Amino acid sequence: MIEIIPFASLGHADHGWLDARHHFSFANYHDPDRMGVGPLRVWNDDRIAPNSGFPMHPHRDMEIITYVRSGAITHEDQLGNHGRTEAGDVQVMSAGTGIAHSEFNHESEDTTLFQIWIMPNAARVAPRWEQRRFPKDRDAGGLTPLASGREADLAEGALMIHQDATVFGGTLAKGAAIEQALGAGRLGYLVVARGSVTVNGTKLETRDGARIADTNRLTIAADEEAEILLADLPR
Repeated sequence: MIEIIPFASLGHADHGWLDARHHFSFANYHDPDRMGVGPLRVWNDDRIAPNSGFPMHPHRDMEIITYVRSGAITHEDQLGNHGRTEAGDVQVMSAGTGIAHSEFNHESEDTTLFQIWIMPNAARVAPRWEQRRFPKDRDAGGLTPLASGREADLAEGALMIHQDATVFGGTLAKGAAIEQALGAGRLGYLVVARGSVTVNGTKLETRDGARIADTNRLTIAADEEAEILLADLPR
């Protein structure tokens, strides 16, 4: 089963400096049919204006993954971490027992990003933050694990999260196709960052999402050059 969530149907909040689209219920946007997929609770598609951002604010017991699509975001937190994550790269924050952080776009252009929240499988872990640069041309026949709680993916360089889940990313040249397995009983959520793809015969356009269930294998074909993210999730 593949259920398309069209970009045009996402929740929307325009704060001027922040233009946010919500794949799932978040803040003042509530849709009982869009409460997440398995432990995936938030997938926000944000545009942050230059020289603006989120001031210091707290989180607890959540794995927060940020995938930068364009521009860059600068992170600071109460633990003393500080880092700039640019387009194509990823940062992960385990909020655990509690952490306060800020996220700012100090660039001269808009920053666009996906912010992904996954519920952890262990409560009250020690808070932590890390970032990683990944190859920009991730189109060598498969998807790259970007953040994961699974040993095989961590061995490939994925950032660690506290959950039996993996967020994959990759780019596909026009006409290219890949096969991606989901384990028996697993769930998936796929988002097209740019371009368009056909997944098991179902077409997705730029910034569409797709809920995936009862499907052990995906065939992802690029109808034009495309950048995609896929969350592989437990039920």
